[in-house]
Amino acid sequence: MKARVIVTLKNGVLDPQGKAIEGALVSLGVNSVNGVRQGKVFDIEIGQSDAEAARETLTAACEKLLANTVIENYTIEIA
Repeated sequence: MKARVIVTLKNGVLDPQGKAIEGALVSLGVNSVNGVRQGKVFDIEIGQSDAEAARETLTAACEKLLANTVIENYTIEIA
């Protein structure tokens, strides 16, 4: 079973990397950019056939390692 975990900063958390990307885009002539937020994507092959069990396993992985839940949100997509 394939899954995708998307990790993004919570609203209100400063994103210096996003600001740097925004500045670089403007310097490249992409002037219509009004804001950039940077995040992480994990494509995971999980050896479970039950989607709910896979979601529970991935939630545990997010809580323990993939996301810093103090400053980041995550979503899990099961394919």
